[in-house]
Amino acid sequence: MLTYGVMQAPAHGWGSALVLGLLAGAVLLMLLFVWIERRVSRPMLDLSLFRYTRFVGVQVLPIATCYCYVVLLIMLPIRFIGIEGHRELDAGLMLMSLSLPMLIVPAVAAALAHRVSAGLLSGFGLLVAAAGLLWLSRIAPGQSAWAWAMPMAVIGIGTGLPWGLMDGLSVSVVPRERAGMATGIFSTTRVAGECIALALMGAVLAALLDTGLHAALPRVDADTLRNVAQQLATGDLTQAHALLPQVDAAVWTAVYAEAFRWLIYVLAAITVMSAAVVFGFLGGAQTMLDSKDTADSLAAQCESAA
Repeated sequence: MLTYGVMQAPAHGWGSALVLGLLAGAVLLMLLFVWIERRVSRPMLDLSLFRYTRFVGVQVLPIATCYCYVVLLIMLPIRFIGIEGHRELDAGLMLMSLSLPMLIVPAVAAALAHRVSAGLLSGFGLLVAAAGLLWLSRIAPGQSAWAWAMPMAVIGIGTGLPWGLMDGLSVSVVPRERAGMATGIFSTTRVAGECIALALMGAVLAALLDTGLHAALPRVDADTLRNVAQQLATGDLTQAHALLPQVDAAVWTAVYAEAFRWLIYVLAAITVMSAAVVFGFLGGAQTMLDSKDTADSLAAQCESAA
C-alpha cells in the first residue's frame, strides 16, 4: 500500500482520496504489525533488536545504498536511452563505470576493516558516494560518455565500501544467539528499502518535472502538464511530444535535465544524512570482520538457518 500510494501520487496528487487512503492504510497496517510482533512469544521479526543502537546503524546502510546507487541503476538508463537518445548497448556500457567498482571495492573494504572501524569505513564511503552524486549533478545533456563515467565511478567506489561490510556488520552488532533474526531483519530492510526508494524517487522526479513544466509552459493546462511529466519521468519523449506537438524537443530535454539535477541533490542529501547516522551509531568501536565474535555470530546464523 505504501509503494502503490507513492507511485499513484504523481498522477492523482498527494491530496487525492486514493493516495491518502493508501498511505493511511499503510500506516495503520504498520502499527498493527508492530503491536502484534511485540506481543507474540515468537515474533516473525524480533523488534527488540532495535534497542541496540549499533544494530539500528546497520539498518541505515542498505537504505543509504538504495539512494546513492540502486536508484541510479534504474534512472540513469531511462535518461541515457529515453532522453539523450543513446543506444541500449551504449547505455549499458556507460553504466559499467558505476557497477564495476562493486567487483573490487567490497573486497578492499573487508581487508581494510582489519585495521579501521567498519563503521568509519562505511560512513566515509557514503560521503564519497555523496561527492560523486554532486559531481554527477553537474553533467549537462549531450556530454560525452567519459564525462559521465568519472562521477559514476566515484559513486560506485564510495558505495562499494559499505556494500562489502554491511552483511558482516548485521550479525556482529548483536548477541551471537540472535544472529539469525538479525540477518532476517537486515534482509527485509534491504529489499523493502529498494522498493520504497525506487517508488519514492520516481514520484519525486515526476513532481520536479511537473514543477519545471509549469514554469516553462505557464499557459498549458495542469492536467496536460501532469501527463507530460509522467511520460518524461519514464523517458518517453515521443509520447510527451504527442501530447504537446507544438513544443520543441529541446524544452523537454532542458526541463528533464533540471529536474534530474534536483533529484540528484535529494539523493546526495539523503546519503550525507545517512553517513552522519552511521558515524554516530557505528563509528566509535572497532569492528573486526574476522574476529571471533563475528565468526561465532556467523556460525549461530548457520545453525539458526538449519
